[in-house]
Amino acid sequence: MIAGLVGTLALTGCGAGARQDVNEPDGNFTVAVRTATFPASQRLAQRTHLVIAVRNAGVTAIPDVAVTICNLTCAYPAPRGAGTSAQAFAEDLDMPYLADPSRPVWIVDRAPGACRFSCQSGGAGGAVTAYSNTWALGTLEPGATATFDWAVTAVKAGKHVVAWQIAAGLNGKAKAVLANGAKPRGAFIVTIHSAPQQTYVKANGQVVAVNR
Repeated sequence: MIAGLVGTLALTGCGAGARQDVNEPDGNFTVAVRTATFPASQRLAQRTHLVIAVRNAGVTAIPDVAVTICNLTCAYPAPRGAGTSAQAFAEDLDMPYLADPSRPVWIVDRAPGACRFSCQSGGAGGAVTAYSNTWALGTLEPGATATFDWAVTAVKAGKHVVAWQIAAGLNGKAKAVLANGAKPRGAFIVTIHSAPQQTYVKANGQVVAVNR
């Protein structure tokens, strides 16, 4: 999670250079979550979209609107294997001696910001940040909306929880809040069924998906 990494990153810079958060304003920025959707029922190999649309509901520009994707919860500190200890759209295996216990539940086909420069599939997307679980879409003016859209493909059957949280900056000083002062966060509970999605091709070449 962003706030939990700030101290570490500030101390690991070379020499006595300026802190990386020196230009980030300190304060709360009011947002409204216009959309937060992710299908609750999915199938292996099915491509779906997780979409979160954030509106700047305040009177000041948000420095760098961002969304963090977490395993189970975005609360900090998180239990072992939860939070951002697992990669985004992944879960940790509870097995000893693994160099990296994180295993994907979804493959990210296209991340937010991918169409800023091209719309090719794959890759981290134009909104990628130094935080592996966080994507940012830059400054958000008052009244404007930023839409984060991940195209993902399910690769692990079972019941899973994907949590998310919105930030107003990447260094923990600019904080996003709802109108009631609460943190803008949530979670999706998703069941991925083991039977792959069935498809067929119509005479006109259109690919049609059939859920059974």
